[in-house]
Amino acid sequence: MTRRTFLTLACGVMVLSACGFQLRGQQDYPFKRLAVTGAPPAFIGRFSRMVQGGSDTVVVASAANADAILRVTESSGTSVLTMNSLGVVEEYQLNYTLYYSLVGADGTQLIPQSTIALNRAMTYSDEYSQAKASESVLLMTDMQNDAVDQLVRRLGVVHSLHPEPGQGVPPISPRAPLPPPPL
Repeated sequence: MTRRTFLTLACGVMVLSACGFQLRGQQDYPFKRLAVTGAPPAFIGRFSRMVQGGSDTVVVASAANADAILRVTESSGTSVLTMNSLGVVEEYQLNYTLYYSLVGADGTQLIPQSTIALNRAMTYSDEYSQAKASESVLLMTDMQNDAVDQLVRRLGVVHSLHPEPGQGVPPISPRAPLPPPPL
């Protein structure tokens, strides 16, 4: 029985390595102290845990003590996605956008103004309005967590606090939104 278990485990490891799977590992940011400005406390809490847990960088409260400053603003909203023949909303689209830029302590632009835009579709029914309100909050929280994960990965493209001319990080803009479905 142990031979079969070992064989199954070995095959599983080979399949995962063949598909390119790799653990996230440690990040090596060029900045060791990072200040975050403009973000709400829930965002800063998750972001701090992600950065400090996956690198030797520490998130500090004061920009005066930081090697780099991450400027963050966010916006969220809803829009109608589909309606039935009576004009009653059947589906909403929840939108979350995170704008960010990274600046060195000396004012060097490390990451220009960039955007992470996310959206989720949510069905709606007046019968379950309280449940749908709770679902909306959960989906917004999920999008915010997803944006933090993406931001942490995008900070990994910065390799120097003083990049050479032409070696800077280009801004990232969101992909074009999908067209609304036909009614």
